Amino acid sequence: MTGGAGYIGSHAAKALHQAGYRVVVFDNLVAGHRAAARYGDLVEGDICDTALVRETLRRHEISAVMHFAAFLDVGESVREPVRYYQNNVGGALSVLEAMTAESVRAFVFSSTCATYGEPIETPIVETHPQRPINSYGETKLAVERALPHYERAYGIHFVALRYFNAAGADPDGEIGEDHSPEIHVIPRAIEAATGGPGLDVFGDDYPTPDGTCLRDYIHVSDLADAHVRALESIVETGKSGAYNLGTGRPHSVRQVIDSVERMTGKPVPWRLAPRRPGDPAVLYAAPHKAQAELHWTPKHADLDAIVGTAWNWHRTHPKGYKDK
Repeated sequence: MTGGAGYIGSHAAKALHQAGYRVVVFDNLVAGHRAAARYGDLVEGDICDTALVRETLRRHEISAVMHFAAFLDVGESVREPVRYYQNNVGGALSVLEAMTAESVRAFVFSSTCATYGEPIETPIVETHPQRPINSYGETKLAVERALPHYERAYGIHFVALRYFNAAGADPDGEIGEDHSPEIHVIPRAIEAATGGPGLDVFGDDYPTPDGTCLRDYIHVSDLADAHVRALESIVETGKSGAYNLGTGRPHSVRQVIDSVERMTGKPVPWRLAPRRPGDPAVLYAAPHKAQAELHWTPKHADLDAIVGTAWNWHRTHPKGYKDK
């Protein structure tokens, strides 16, 4: 599992462990945390080091790869596209090259709804045109487009999972979200409520019920469960495909603020900021394909439940993994 010491990867590692799989985490710890790699052996290395990836696959007798090791800050991807292409595309191709050489034939890819770009219609289905508006989305789409070619040439079966807004933390409180800097709205709202910087709300004049953007917040443990089901689907059917992962229920930024205030019992100081270029008013998934073909249904679809797990993690780990 590449990037298994990161936010979503660490939750997927726990889900795999609980499902009875042996997990090996491959991570350079640039964005991940050693303390998050609780479930599986940790191999410290860079995905662009194809020889080390090959050795790891061979030494641990790996039979499938989940690939989470990508940079994910949309704004940074606009400012530093070369970094994103080198890691997100070059790194993924390095992993696929190593898999080809070591005859590993199952690949679960961490993709994103950012591959769709500005939505033509919502909810978004998997056949919606993919027209990214930033290099983050472009790099993820580049890998998605490469995968059918690797399947035809080398027999690597794949599932690409297009996340909407990952949120929340492990309900057991063992692992959670710890980015530096933090870019996601729920932990930033929690930080604002607990004495951190005030929350910026980027625009309140969108054509939505309260004027703020609507997004589909999907609990990280539900994402992790989808990865296990995707792997099992590849093994059982040999069928490749792409799936949206979301709840199909959008919530506004104001609703997130209200939920954080309910869960924490504290006010969230916020200030109105200008719209960000490229922010769609409404973005949410049609998750029916994943529900039908992967037999996956989110268990934590309620916004307060999602925020509650995030608050529990922040309350017990106010400095993230540095508290360990």
